[in-house]
Amino acid sequence: MIEIDISKHIKSYQGNNELMVKTSFEHGCISRISGPSGVGKTTLLRIIAGLITPEKGIIKVDNELWFDSNTNFSKRTQDRNVGFVFQDYALFPNMTVEKQLRYGSSDEVYISHLLAIGQMEMFRNSLPKMLSGGQQQRLAILRALSTKPRLLLMDEPFSALDHKLKSQLIANLKALFIEQQTTVLLVTHAQDELQESSVFSM
Repeated sequence: MIEIDISKHIKSYQGNNELMVKTSFEHGCISRISGPSGVGKTTLLRIIAGLITPEKGIIKVDNELWFDSNTNFSKRTQDRNVGFVFQDYALFPNMTVEKQLRYGSSDEVYISHLLAIGQMEMFRNSLPKMLSGGQQQRLAILRALSTKPRLLLMDEPFSALDHKLKSQLIANLKALFIEQQTTVLLVTHAQDELQESSVFSM
């Protein structure tokens, strides 16, 4: 269980706002986070990952304290075992597809499995600049999964994919999520992505 009760000042095209979130997400489940642009969906993911610090509040994951403003405690990002799929992909420009995955895992079988899931086998030795937007997006997802995170945060992860490829990838990802008992928080505006997931509206 992920328990969140936080507040954070944020800026948007609407001006200064207060992001206030009090909710919980079930372990091992997929939850979609929805809401209008500028409401703070991406900020919430970054707070959970430890990349942004709230002004107030508390975050617990499986009863483990990740953040507590009262004690000024924040668990280090690298100790949270979180995978993050960023909107801008955030790939390493000088690493090939395979090396991007090796950065998170030395398991050759698992790396090959990820490449197959993303249909990226033939691009194993390609740099990001040689890939299309959709291929870069798939690589960003695979790299986030390379560490076998217990929590995967995905920010508009399928926006550059056509319907057929997205459907195939989602089917493969769901099987992996079940196998690894991954908790997934997905920010998306598309209602057809992971339809069986629970929805948290902001």
